[in-house]
Amino acid sequence: MALPSHQATQADMSRLPAPPAAEAPTPPVGSRYIGRFAPSPTGPLHAGSLVAALASWLDARAHGGQWLVRIEDVDTPRCQPGADQTILRQLADCGLHADGEVIYQSRRGEAYQRALDQLLAAGHAYPCACTRAEIAAEHARLGWVKPRHGELVYPGTCRPSAPGQDGLKGRPARAWRVAVPQGPQAFWPWHDRRLGDQQQALDTEVGDFVARRADGLWAYQLAVVVDDAEQGITDIVRGEDLADNTPRQQWLQHLLGVPPPRYLHTPLVLDARGEKLSKQHGAAALQTHTSGQVLQALKDAGAALGLPTTEAGTPSDWLAQAVNAWPFR
Repeated sequence: MALPSHQATQADMSRLPAPPAAEAPTPPVGSRYIGRFAPSPTGPLHAGSLVAALASWLDARAHGGQWLVRIEDVDTPRCQPGADQTILRQLADCGLHADGEVIYQSRRGEAYQRALDQLLAAGHAYPCACTRAEIAAEHARLGWVKPRHGELVYPGTCRPSAPGQDGLKGRPARAWRVAVPQGPQAFWPWHDRRLGDQQQALDTEVGDFVARRADGLWAYQLAVVVDDAEQGITDIVRGEDLADNTPRQQWLQHLLGVPPPRYLHTPLVLDARGEKLSKQHGAAALQTHTSGQVLQALKDAGAALGLPTTEAGTPSDWLAQAVNAWPFR
C-alpha cells in the first residue's frame, strides 16, 4: 500500500481545532451498549489478560449490551502464528463468547488509510523524516529527560510551521504524525469510571504521535480509534496500563469527528517483582483444559477485580454471580 502524498499537509499546524470541553461521555438513555476485548496475538492469554477480558465481558453483560472481540494484529512482526485461535479457544473455554464477527486489524489497512487521508487533508497530520536516534539526540541537546515509563516526546522537528512550508526540508518521509495542540490548549482532562478525573498535557507528555510507522505498519493509536468508531463501541474496558493512551485517542476521535466512548481502566495483575504480568516477562499461559482450571482462573481474575468470593461450583454459575456483583453500573 502506497504512503499518501505529503502535499496535503501544507495547512497551518497552528490552526488545529480547539479541544472539546471536558466532560465524561454519557451514552443517551436507551442507547445500545457495545463493548470489546482487543488482545494482541503475541501469545496465549495469561492471568493478567483474562482480568481485562473478564472485566470487559462483565461490564457488557451487566449493562445488557454486546461484547465484541477484535484481534489487534496490526504489529505483525510481534504476532505468533496460531495465537489468535488459541486466545479465542481460551475465551470460549471460560464462557466468554463474542456477540459478533471477530475483526482482525491486519485486514483493515484501507480503513486506516482513509482516516489518515482525512487527517492529512485537514492539516492535522504531517510526514516525518526523523529516526528514533535523531529524536533522542534532540532530547539530549534540549536537556529533556524521558521519564522511566514516559514517552519519547517528539520535539516537532518536521512539523510545518506555516501554510506552504515543507517540514521535511528535503528529507524523505519515513513516518506520519498527528499534530497535537500546543500550550494551554494541550491540557487534556478526561474521566475514567474507576480512576475518576484524569489529566494529561498532550504537548509535553506525548507530543505529535505516529499514525503510520516508518516500516509501513499502522500505529496502534490510529487503528484502535478507527476500529472502535466503525464498530460503534460505546464503552472501553481495559487494563490501567493503557490509561495514558486515552487523551491522544480522544484527540483523534475529536479530529475524525467520531463519538467518544466511556472508559474504565481495570487494576493490573503484578508479578513477584511488582511489574505488570505480561507475555514479554514470561507470564505463564492460562490453563483452561478442565472445568476446575477455568473456575479457578475466573475466581482469581474476579479477586483481582475486587469481586466478592462465591461458592459457585461451575464456571457458568460463577459468571452469573459475577455479573450480579459487578460494581461499575
